[in-house]
Amino acid sequence: MDEKIHILDFGSQYTQLIARRVRELNVYCEISPYNKLPLIDHSVKGIILSGSPYSVTNSDGPKPDLSIVKGKLPVLGVCYGAQLLAHIDGGSVEPSSTREYGRANLEWVDDESSLFKGVNKGSQVWMSHGDTIKELPTGFDKIASTEDVEIAGYKINGEETYGIQFHPEVYHTSDGKAIIENFLVNICGCSQDWTPDSFVSTSVASLKDTLGSDRVVLGLSGGVDSTVAAVLLHKAIGENLFCIFVDNGLLRKNEFEDVLEQYKDLGLNIKGVDAKQQFYDALKGEADPEKKRKIIGNVFIDIFDQESSSIKEANWLAQGTIYPDVIESVSVKGPSATIKSHHNVGGLPDFMKLKVIEPLKSLFKDEVRRIGTALEINPDILQRHPFPGPGLGIRILGDITEEKVRILQDVDHIFINGLKSEGLYNDVWQAGTMLLPIQSVGVMGDERTYERVVVLRAVSSTDGMTADWCHLPYEFLSKISNEIINKVKGVNRVVYDISSKPPATIEWE
Repeated sequence: MDEKIHILDFGSQYTQLIARRVRELNVYCEISPYNKLPLIDHSVKGIILSGSPYSVTNSDGPKPDLSIVKGKLPVLGVCYGAQLLAHIDGGSVEPSSTREYGRANLEWVDDESSLFKGVNKGSQVWMSHGDTIKELPTGFDKIASTEDVEIAGYKINGEETYGIQFHPEVYHTSDGKAIIENFLVNICGCSQDWTPDSFVSTSVASLKDTLGSDRVVLGLSGGVDSTVAAVLLHKAIGENLFCIFVDNGLLRKNEFEDVLEQYKDLGLNIKGVDAKQQFYDALKGEADPEKKRKIIGNVFIDIFDQESSSIKEANWLAQGTIYPDVIESVSVKGPSATIKSHHNVGGLPDFMKLKVIEPLKSLFKDEVRRIGTALEINPDILQRHPFPGPGLGIRILGDITEEKVRILQDVDHIFINGLKSEGLYNDVWQAGTMLLPIQSVGVMGDERTYERVVVLRAVSSTDGMTADWCHLPYEFLSKISNEIINKVKGVNRVVYDISSKPPATIEWE
């Protein structure tokens, strides 16, 4: 990238939101743990320090050496970041008399401040902190206040270093976008030229340079990420890309055939592999969620290795890894990596002997969709809901059988098609169904039944990091419930999950 912003993550729940706001302003940025300060070169235009659940007054509060950037590059400290900058220069940071959380309004703003250009007195901001900056160090100038927070913003004399006590990245801060843009453009001098078209042209050139005439194998899933990765690679290396789509028996109803049909129009060289029975045999009797994930992953690797070995002179494995996968797999509290078993960033078994290429690893999910639009991929593919790598294997709670898969596929088919036919599908970020390992008493006709319970789940989100349950119309839920119970043999009870993330996850396993 010609220019970028680095965000140092101190463990805040809002760190990824800062990155999203920066990118929405067409400026590329990257997130690094606070203890892994990245290489600072000519491309780095500025640094943002995130918030944190820790306190600078405690011994365990993260306090990295910022001398390599402070006074040399523009720096914006947000909440904990602002407190840290004040603390290390001798300012006073103390626990707030009452926890300051929620909406507040700027009571005073320095009209001359580059950071607050266009931000007026009374502008709403979002506070979320347990400590307060009580006294600024020498050489620090106050640039904003609220009624309860005297030092809501400051600038260091002789440096383009700023601190703000509130969170500009959340929607509740009404002028948050303007404040971030002021920092990026007025203070860092960013050109705002990071767009989908520029990403495509830069990536294609980079892929051509890296891969040359090498052959690349990619495991397609039918989802947005792997599809966009495939089309981007195809644009770069053409017929040297070989795609493999494995039916693990845990896909949605008719998905194997439907996806292969869709890919015909994309001009991709793709081979479909029916491996249902191998997965069912390996999963037989296993109920532990993590063990199921690992079994599914291991069988997939075996099949994929077998298929890819038939492609002569294949040197690379392409993956649809995206940025949240990378970020979530790195611990902010230390140098060790914590790899989630459903992510693509855990590396490959040594025996596969393939180098990895991940063309989307710097993108968030919605950015992947925008890249897909720039590549002119069919909107029906780009608007597909995310689907977990282990598929229905983690939506069937307990052990997996072909009969359970059949039941859940039928239930899921009714739910997803219902969302589409009622015009609700694109209002939902992700929808799916779960099969519970319990049976419930019911009555059908004059007979008592003892059959299965299924759960409908639909959430709204931007990238899956947080999610809220969708308030689908009662009439729609009633209609879907009736259709499932009437048409799917083995189900007599339907429930709707109204849990948000956090504390609940989107999937049940």
